Amino acid sequence: MNLFYKNFRTLLASLLLVSFAYSGTAQAAKIRIALAETPSDELAAFFVALDRAKAMGLDYEWTAFSDEELAIQAILSGQMDIGFGTPYSAMQRSKAPVRIIFQLSKLKFFPVSSKKYSSLKDLDGEPILLHSRGGGTDSIANVIEDRVGIKFGKRSYVPGSSNRIVALIAGQTDATIVDLSNKNKLVKQKGDEFNVLPMFEVDASDEALFANVNWIKDNAKDVDIFVKALVSVYQDMHKDPTVIRRETNPDGPIGQLPKEILDELDGFYADAVAGGLYDPNGGGKKAAVADLEWYSKAGQLTGDPASLKIEDFWYMEPLKRAMQ
Repeated sequence: MNLFYKNFRTLLASLLLVSFAYSGTAQAAKIRIALAETPSDELAAFFVALDRAKAMGLDYEWTAFSDEELAIQAILSGQMDIGFGTPYSAMQRSKAPVRIIFQLSKLKFFPVSSKKYSSLKDLDGEPILLHSRGGGTDSIANVIEDRVGIKFGKRSYVPGSSNRIVALIAGQTDATIVDLSNKNKLVKQKGDEFNVLPMFEVDASDEALFANVNWIKDNAKDVDIFVKALVSVYQDMHKDPTVIRRETNPDGPIGQLPKEILDELDGFYADAVAGGLYDPNGGGKKAAVADLEWYSKAGQLTGDPASLKIEDFWYMEPLKRAMQ
């Protein structure tokens, strides 16, 4: 585990960015999008939305950061325009005018372990491998401790559910928390060697789209195109999950993924829709209320959840216009 973790710490410390630019019609500037991870099956719906937005005139480029914290800092610093993540702690701590505009996915994650453990209570005092400090899986671990009445041992961090599954299979960790897709892959490939630990239901945001509210207002036309494209994809996906595979550009970043991943897109999105991973209406007030409660319990927000104001964390106007 030490060598594995050290390698990833080195990767994060280097702050290497992988950038891909998409050129469209000539405009004053491109929207700079900060992804919190490299393209994967989980991002296929997002890239379908980007293709739809491009067809409506949006000009953009995206950069994949190796960690959610780096993506959040890129927005706070003005290096990027719009980003992925759940920056509740950063919003409250910095008091920067950053607001969420769309819930991309819910916190549908699953604790998985070696056969050493069969329940969450068994993890009391045990080390656990998570995605990033202060991120979604870190929050889940905090709430597990609160609800189950345990205290995890050392927390280590490796971005990407697929990378944590590799660590689990390689024996470099005995417990981690992963997303729906990688949980399903583990069960399919190694179900007799590992356990999926029973978990309570979670409806708060895992990934959300956010930006500086002043930038949002100054670029309202482009933001509206973006959010309208996302809503259209999410609503179409709930009617027919195969739309994601059918509209995935074979020459785009998702189309370049391994064939075995592309072949599973229909199954992944069918499972995701059935499991409630995506809100067809972009979350809105319902998601905001759930988030403030969840991230308060998770330790990412301070103060009484009832006293927190939605408008300090969400800006609803683009979503309202998209839903009209």
